Amino acid sequence: MKILILGATGVVGKAALERALGDSSIAQVIAPTRCGLSPHPKLANPVAPELSLLLPDADAWEVDAVICAMGTTIGKAGSKAAFRHVDYALPIAFSKRVFRKGAQALALVSSPGASLSIPLFYCRTKGELERDIQKIGFESVTIVRPGMIGGERQEFRLAERMVLPVAKFLRPLLPRGLRVNPAANIADVLVDSVVAGKAEARMVTSRDLV
Repeated sequence: MKILILGATGVVGKAALERALGDSSIAQVIAPTRCGLSPHPKLANPVAPELSLLLPDADAWEVDAVICAMGTTIGKAGSKAAFRHVDYALPIAFSKRVFRKGAQALALVSSPGASLSIPLFYCRTKGELERDIQKIGFESVTIVRPGMIGGERQEFRLAERMVLPVAKFLRPLLPRGLRVNPAANIADVLVDSVVAGKAEARMVTSRDLV
């Protein structure tokens, strides 16, 4: 089996990459990035300063499934347009390309705030991504909406640095839906779902990831 991982440098993407490379049912992982990843016998790592430059190459990858863990913030992206490019346009474009070449399973990391009815730009963009990625035609679609994600990030996020230690300390007292979701748990769901490739559309929430 060959899979594509989008967003392999993020906290969840890195966990998914590690999990996929260690899965005996996966023969190859293709992970396009802007910076090179550590080499691995099962890893193909196309690199370009902008991921959109690699879109034409996706036709030749011939993957069976795709895991999309791409995501940024409006602040980091620099504008709403740049945020939408990363969180909506690129996932849709790559997913359409590999679907046309035979991929039948997809797993997407979304957000608990994803909604078409909430006017907040972030929430609506995530809602549109969920809606439109399901329209592509994949036989198996798993959408994961994690809450607070536990794991080491490359970038500094002040709110998470402040909230995560408190959430971990209070874990026994918190409802399941409000507990920290370890990145490794999310990665397990992503990889297991595309490997199984069940003909279904399902939603996995924070309660399922603790």
